[in-house]
Amino acid sequence: MKQVVAALAVGVAVCATSVQTAWAATMEILRFEDLNGWAADDHDAALSVFLETCGDLKDPEWAPLCNLAKTTPNARTFFELFFRPVLIGGEKPALFTGYFEPELNGSRTRTGQFRFPVYRKPPELASKQRWRTRQEIEDDGVLAGRGLEIAWVDDSVELFFLQIQGSGRIRLQDGSYIRVGYGGANGHEYKSVGQEMVRRGIYKPHQVSAQVIQNWVRRNPADGKALLQHNPSYVFFRPVTHVPADKGPLGAMNRSITALRSIAVDPAFTPLGAPVWIEKGGKGPMRRLMIAQDTGSAIKGAQRADIFFGTGDAAGQAAGTVRDRGRMVVLLPIDRAYALVPGG
Repeated sequence: MKQVVAALAVGVAVCATSVQTAWAATMEILRFEDLNGWAADDHDAALSVFLETCGDLKDPEWAPLCNLAKTTPNARTFFELFFRPVLIGGEKPALFTGYFEPELNGSRTRTGQFRFPVYRKPPELASKQRWRTRQEIEDDGVLAGRGLEIAWVDDSVELFFLQIQGSGRIRLQDGSYIRVGYGGANGHEYKSVGQEMVRRGIYKPHQVSAQVIQNWVRRNPADGKALLQHNPSYVFFRPVTHVPADKGPLGAMNRSITALRSIAVDPAFTPLGAPVWIEKGGKGPMRRLMIAQDTGSAIKGAQRADIFFGTGDAAGQAAGTVRDRGRMVVLLPIDRAYALVPGG
């Protein structure tokens, strides 16, 4: 049985931190037998990732499930007994993209090689305030000489993609690392440089990827800089000192995320911390249980997810080619599922 529910109701009932929206989405309770590939997945791996963040879910329906998960139950049985798959917004196919944690070469001080600063947020920039554009920050030097530099890196293009990803690691010459996380933004809306390349006729839509953009900018330094500055959004960072180098970066729940098991979602539709079954098509089809542990400024809608591929160049190359259709189904506690979809 399908039922149309305002997404605001979904956000308030499912996740206390959801944003308000006037969009509406259909909701339908499915059977686990309806999930393509469910039986073949590694449910133990998904349960392990679920445990990373379930302790932060304080709603009455979630807390006892987390406590039970800590007793190391049979993972598949646990999900099938205590959850129901809920398809939200299934009238449109899902869009899956990929993201990763960049790893840049850097230095704590400026040198001839390391000359592009990774900035903290300036103290005068209030939350959600619209401030200087990317071009003004980079060309006018409004932050230079103020002691806001966390580190210096050797590649402006990689720094741009670090800002898009929102977190990363900076590898220093002595082999140590500085891990940085999202620390704020200048309040301008993100504009896709890939779409701008298509608009200018540089590439066709199917040709554009992160790697293609990087290579083109490096081959065309002046025009490349102008292309990157087409995106006025600028992200600031903060040092993340409490996450070991062998763990993933922090997601929106302030916990480490896991390669190929964590996704970024729109919390207006999908509660952070919830298990989400994905059926991704494309060249690398994927059928697996993920955990919604992150968000992103470009991740909007019920059928929208960004898959975390890991850290470093190989993960970046894999993530940069993903733009595939499919379906995502949220696993909700039984009582919550039937409260949202009565008679479902």
